[in-house]
Amino acid sequence: MTWRATVLTIFPEMFPGPLGSSLAGKAIADETWALTVTDIRDFATDKHRSVDDTPAGGGAGMVMRADVAAAAIDAARAGMPAEAPAFYLSPRGTPLTQGRARELAQGPGAMLLCGRFEGVDQRVLDARQVEEISIGDYVLSGGELAAMVLIDACVRLLPGVAGNEVSLAEESFASGLLEYPHYTRPREWEGRAIPEVLLSGDHARIAKWRRDEAEKITKERRPDLWEKLKK
Repeated sequence: MTWRATVLTIFPEMFPGPLGSSLAGKAIADETWALTVTDIRDFATDKHRSVDDTPAGGGAGMVMRADVAAAAIDAARAGMPAEAPAFYLSPRGTPLTQGRARELAQGPGAMLLCGRFEGVDQRVLDARQVEEISIGDYVLSGGELAAMVLIDACVRLLPGVAGNEVSLAEESFASGLLEYPHYTRPREWEGRAIPEVLLSGDHARIAKWRRDEAEKITKERRPDLWEKLKK
């Protein structure tokens, strides 16, 4: 079964964007995965194709209407496997992790609702069982770039896309650690040499060095991850 991403947005022209290049672009051309983009404005009910309204209770900005968003979700779901999850890209959502990306890549795909304005009416998220998911503790202008991040994180894990399964197994977060440093030729550059252990040919020593470096970097840069590993 082809892994499918269905994106709901008011800016369909933003896709495929970077997803049409590099590994993801080759994989979509090879039909390893498929992308469907739905314009939420197609489900507006007025001549202006309005999708938003003022927030209940007052306040700045606008909110995406529940009826319009629901109509778009229902139409898009008709073309998705029933078990495919639906996500709303939101900074208040559950953080996207490598483990979650791996889990999603093993499924049939995902539906991704891209918010704009101040957000989406909560009622449609509750009624349509749309999970909120976040790519980081910051705010973007909309959910489109976040959707691309989630899709790319999943697509590169699909069989045959990255081409090197060993590389995927050793990269950051695969074992709960950040990845060790990498080096290549020239052997010395601007007075900086490749660590001798990597030139030793001793695979056991190299493996230990890489593990030690991964642990050191994780402790320094992501003490939160290190604490989880120690539990």
